Amino acid sequence: MKENVILVNYNVESEAYQALSELKRETSNANYTISQAAVVKKENGTLHIMDSFVNGAATGDDTWKGSLIGSLVGILGGPLGVLLGGSMGMLIGGAVDANDMADNASLLEKAGDSISDGETAIILLAQEEHETALTAKLNHFEATITRFDAAEVAAEVEHAREVEKQMAREAREKMREERSEAFKESVAEKSEELKNWFSHLGKGE
Repeated sequence: MKENVILVNYNVESEAYQALSELKRETSNANYTISQAAVVKKENGTLHIMDSFVNGAATGDDTWKGSLIGSLVGILGGPLGVLLGGSMGMLIGGAVDANDMADNASLLEKAGDSISDGETAIILLAQEEHETALTAKLNHFEATITRFDAAEVAAEVEHAREVEKQMAREAREKMREERSEAFKESVAEKSEELKNWFSHLGKGE
């Protein structure tokens, strides 16, 4: 059995929703088990979850956001994804040799590149005995299917989260520094204004 994150690109938006409905109706059989899946759409450069499910769990916001696919889409749709776009894979595991990029492209990188504005895709997490069974199901519609090792994707998401936290810390520190400098300047200005005010009072003006 192999755990995969599967990216499925659709030419027709409605077919992505139909495919998700079919996945919901049969989440498990002898050949595969689907843990979670989402229809996503890219709008203005950002991925948005349009519909989703988590197998065997309540589908509240907290449950979904804590899932691997929910976390992945959150990274892709967050400030880091917007900032880095298709180059996100370069974050993972340090610098990647340019000659190896095609072979070692991550899901983060692939998703940023392969889903264009206005396009719709499905991203799902599945354990597969035979890839052909789920491929045949997804290929009921015109689609392009790409698989990624789920453990590697999970490691990428964890690393990207740490990068986001570091970016947030650095942004807060920068804001504090700027506020501190602005505050010092404001204090100096107010001090000068008060001195001038009392200077005028002392002269009887």
